Amino acid sequence: MLPNPNSKYPIPYILHLADSTLILSQRNSEWCGHGPILEQDIAITNISLDLIGQSRNFYRYAASLIGNDATEDSLAYLRTEREFKNLLITELPNGDWGQTILRQFFFSTYQFYLFQQMQNSNDGQLAAIAAKALKEVTYHVRWSSEWVVRLGDGTDESHQRMLHAIDELKSYTGEFFVPADYEKEIGLDINLIRQQWEEKIKAVFEEATLPYPEKTFTQTGGKTGIHTEHLGFILAEMQHLQRTYPGAAW
Repeated sequence: MLPNPNSKYPIPYILHLADSTLILSQRNSEWCGHGPILEQDIAITNISLDLIGQSRNFYRYAASLIGNDATEDSLAYLRTEREFKNLLITELPNGDWGQTILRQFFFSTYQFYLFQQMQNSNDGQLAAIAAKALKEVTYHVRWSSEWVVRLGDGTDESHQRMLHAIDELKSYTGEFFVPADYEKEIGLDINLIRQQWEEKIKAVFEEATLPYPEKTFTQTGGKTGIHTEHLGFILAEMQHLQRTYPGAAW
């Protein structure tokens, strides 16, 4: 896999993409065996697998750019919290089913419009990864949005749970659109992505009889390695085997 020397995408940005999908996959996988019904248990688990596949593709590409014997495994298992650049929303606890669904809807909608632009990148490798992932993300958006409507426009209890989920997550969505230094020269139209994201969220929320959240304080830091207390626990579980038995292989 040869990097494109004309790529505008720096290694930290590729790691940011990889880390966000990996950590959200790890969080979603906690639902395996605990979903509300069997069909949706399988669905959220399959979405977790999709996200792992995306992260592997990004990690492989980053490793090829880094060199020095870096691999997808070393990037996933041998970096510390301060080295991870995932979005904060991906590391938050799952909460109830409604909160997990809403987080997936927020994140997948952002991914959808991001990858739409990225598939036209001058970097052929990243364009290919984005194009492949876009097929999966299209389903993730549809699946999660249907659940947002189902719960928002459902019973009094499900509606209240979705209102609570909005309160828990709304301050973390702004980080999607606050570029870190390494994002500022990559050539993506972040303002357009924000506009498209907001339009989609508002349309689904209207159908779900949910209020679009008012502007609020934006939680940031994940992109530059400043995380909540939750990431350390995720990495401790995820990295335990590799750190206990370095180089272990099946």
